[in-house]
Amino acid sequence: MKKGIIAKKKFGQNFLKDTIVLEKIIESMPKNNNKIVEIGPGLGDLTKFLVNVKSVETFEVDTELCELLRKKFKKEIEEDLLHLHCGDVLKIWNGSLINEEYDLIANLPYYIATNIILKALLDEKCKNILVMVQLEVAKKICAKQGEKEFGSLSVITQSVAKAEITQTVPPASFEPPPKVESAVILLKKFKSKFDEDFSRFLKICFSQPRKTLYKNLSSSYDKSFLQQIFSRLDIVQNTRPHQLSTNDYHQLYKNIQESLDGRYTTKQAKREQSK
Repeated sequence: MKKGIIAKKKFGQNFLKDTIVLEKIIESMPKNNNKIVEIGPGLGDLTKFLVNVKSVETFEVDTELCELLRKKFKKEIEEDLLHLHCGDVLKIWNGSLINEEYDLIANLPYYIATNIILKALLDEKCKNILVMVQLEVAKKICAKQGEKEFGSLSVITQSVAKAEITQTVPPASFEPPPKVESAVILLKKFKSKFDEDFSRFLKICFSQPRKTLYKNLSSSYDKSFLQQIFSRLDIVQNTRPHQLSTNDYHQLYKNIQESLDGRYTTKQAKREQSK
């Protein structure tokens, strides 16, 4: 680690130092003309590989690291190969993060990794996502129907992108080493963005993963209404949330939305009407 630079827990900093892992990330990059966006460059160990490939827009919240990066990449900044933005990326990310098509490639701070991925999935300018996350999160994102990790995050991601784990990374690859294993995931988007209303619907579906899907949905929808929808789609009432496929959830959501009328209303709507 650079002399005088101490990883800050409040920013979830674990600096990736394994050159082999860094080289594999570069090898996994999609081949295209998209700009690269990097979030949380840290000491710039991945950045120095990225700027050799394309121009990079990088976002760093730590002011101390911003100063280090300005000095380390002075030449690249002057040559317009690197644009360094200092500040909280989540506070400035409204709609599209930058005004051109890009791939997000980063060793993400773990405490905000899921939020960043969801932001990128919503961003129409973001075309591919190649990021380091906790292995547990990676498994949730890439889980398949029937697997215990399959949840709302799996459905949301796989509704707009093809997801895969490209490599697993041990704690020893970082300084300081985290307490968990990590993984690099590649999300190749085939759809520009996901439906936020659908995302909220999924939160209801997976609100209690050990209970049945019917039980979870009955907290928001009339049971008689759900029984008809389940019957129409041949879904048995004891089905658990992880047992349906991504396509099944889209069909379920579509049928519920199309069937909601004056006769069948959600419990929330009924509560509003009674006020």
